[in-house]
Amino acid sequence: MAACLTLTWALFSLLFLLLPLAKSQQGGGGGLYFPGFKYAAANISLAGIAKIQPANGLLELTNHTSRLLGHAFYSSPLRLKTSPNGSALSFSTCFVFSIVPEYAKLGGHGLAFALSPSPNPAALPSQYLGLLNSSDMGNFSNHLFAVEFDTVQDFEFGDINDNHIGIDINSLASNKSTAAAYYADDGSGKVDLNLKSGKPNFAWIDYDSRSTVVNVTVSPNSTKPSKPILSYKVDLTPILDEYMYVGFSASTGLLASSHYVLGWSFAIGGGGSRALDLSSLPLLPGPKKNHRSALAIGLSVSAVFVLILAIATVFYLVRKMRNADPIEDWELDIGPHRFSYRELKRATNGFKGKELLGAGGFGQVYRGTLVNSGAEIAVKRISHESKQGLREFVSEISTIGRLRHRNIVQLLGWCRRRGDLLLVYEFMPNGSLDKFLFDGDLKKTPTLSWPQRFHIIKGVASGLLYLHEGYEQVVIHRDVKASNVLLDAEMNGRLGDFGLARLYDHGSNPSTTRVVGTLGYLAPELSRTGKADALSDVYAFGAFLLETVCGRRPIEPKAPAEELVLMDWAWERYREGRVLDVVDSKMEGQFDEREVLMVLKLGLLCSNSKPHQRPSMRLVMRYLDGEAEVPESARAQEALEAERGRIEFEDFINSFASSSFEKMGSSDPSFVMPVSANSPPSFPYGYAGHTR
Repeated sequence: MAACLTLTWALFSLLFLLLPLAKSQQGGGGGLYFPGFKYAAANISLAGIAKIQPANGLLELTNHTSRLLGHAFYSSPLRLKTSPNGSALSFSTCFVFSIVPEYAKLGGHGLAFALSPSPNPAALPSQYLGLLNSSDMGNFSNHLFAVEFDTVQDFEFGDINDNHIGIDINSLASNKSTAAAYYADDGSGKVDLNLKSGKPNFAWIDYDSRSTVVNVTVSPNSTKPSKPILSYKVDLTPILDEYMYVGFSASTGLLASSHYVLGWSFAIGGGGSRALDLSSLPLLPGPKKNHRSALAIGLSVSAVFVLILAIATVFYLVRKMRNADPIEDWELDIGPHRFSYRELKRATNGFKGKELLGAGGFGQVYRGTLVNSGAEIAVKRISHESKQGLREFVSEISTIGRLRHRNIVQLLGWCRRRGDLLLVYEFMPNGSLDKFLFDGDLKKTPTLSWPQRFHIIKGVASGLLYLHEGYEQVVIHRDVKASNVLLDAEMNGRLGDFGLARLYDHGSNPSTTRVVGTLGYLAPELSRTGKADALSDVYAFGAFLLETVCGRRPIEPKAPAEELVLMDWAWERYREGRVLDVVDSKMEGQFDEREVLMVLKLGLLCSNSKPHQRPSMRLVMRYLDGEAEVPESARAQEALEAERGRIEFEDFINSFASSSFEKMGSSDPSFVMPVSANSPPSFPYGYAGHTR
């Protein structure tokens, strides 16, 4: 009897000890409750680089490693429909998250709360947030519901900015989104919320199956605002499976952020999820400590040591002041990221010659690797002879640095040291397109196939459309050509070198400036007006189309007289019905004839001497996507007008006979020509194609 009582008491004691742990993991009504994840390893399925920090139970979805993802889902699927063919159930969740970017003000890429059929979906990082991939975007069979907290503006998915919240159904193109903010209950209205501040933020997501409405609410503190920041009416019944995995996903891109979840509760039904108290949740990692205890001990040990330390400090400060400019107040609010000179010097091995990728009239481009992240970069070291004001120049950098598109080379940051400027770009391992088109050594640069060329053409067109219509201002590139199209590791075309670019507001007229660019790509009207606009970019794009198809430059001095100007030669062959004669012979006839004809006609159409007869880049994209037919009369001109256009072009070239040309590179016929004495100076802030 005594033994039986002892066993009963032991079982009761064990149950008493386990009861708090059970409560901390699962609430009533099929709900979950995790005030930290220290004891939740058995209940959370982790994938990618996600991990639970053993010391305090902080859930870390990603770290500062580029282009990776992390998943953390509850290990068992939860029932979210009354039956396989029944209606969706109401649910609610509350969680505390924090996004700590590697570089201040530059997120990468974001996290999402998700309901997924799988705890480890076959997905991609970067803009896909670890939820989907490029082949299953928008598929109804995905059965995915997510709320994204996105810190990068992706033009591909129509993101509104780089600090937004979106409701996603089977796609990363949000069904509805809003800038991150919350409604204060004190009547002060909407308050902005910085998702990448590095501080904890509370989020509540509620779905009411009766009203079929999803509400998303956020706040920097634990008090839930009475009004949600985002509401979307949708019946989730056809979206959800009967059983779904519930959890989080995050990813990094070229730039990275650490994405943390401090605590999480989830409930099914109308009761609502349990509240979370920040004081009971794990602490975020603090900044690296700067240990100065040795200095304090040394000061107390010997006055002699203090004197030596003071002298050394003076020398250090003098050297630092000589080698670096102080950061002025106006620089603190400018993006993108400002790198230290020391960081870039280490990345490029001291700017040694073996890291040199290319050089031009305004400086050199070096290859580098950031020590902290391992990311490869290209560093443009600008000559200090420019007369442009430094403050205005940096302001211009901050504008171009906000351009975000998969077909535009990303400006990552900059550095100022004395009179020198260093610009940091993402590295393009395959260099510039021109070396594939014009390099005669097939061993070093293999011939591009037609599918590769067509893919590059569509990418550059998409980038130009973004510059002309997709950004908050109109961006005129003014130097579209093969040498300024860089190729990433997957041979995607990226438009680079924005050194000649100009910006103006939508709906306004561009101002007169100096004529800049490269012979063969310059629209004829520039010699008369000096006003570069979107249609002058279209003209250069037409020349780019022809050189990509034909494998030769727009002006080829070594060619026979009738083939000197590629545009005229292609036009003559088109009129004669022999336009395929101009196609690059290195492709050996292996190409889609219908696509090649379409691109050649489009190149002639874009290079029309009359600006109003050129298509916009939006119409160009429709032609390339097969949504519209290119007009059969490519230039919409008869032979007489073609002859007149040729005469105008020759007059245009002759008009520069007495002008002073400023070389942009040893092998590149780029120039600038002053139109008026009061025109502002031009200064490059992109980098030229790799030449190594």
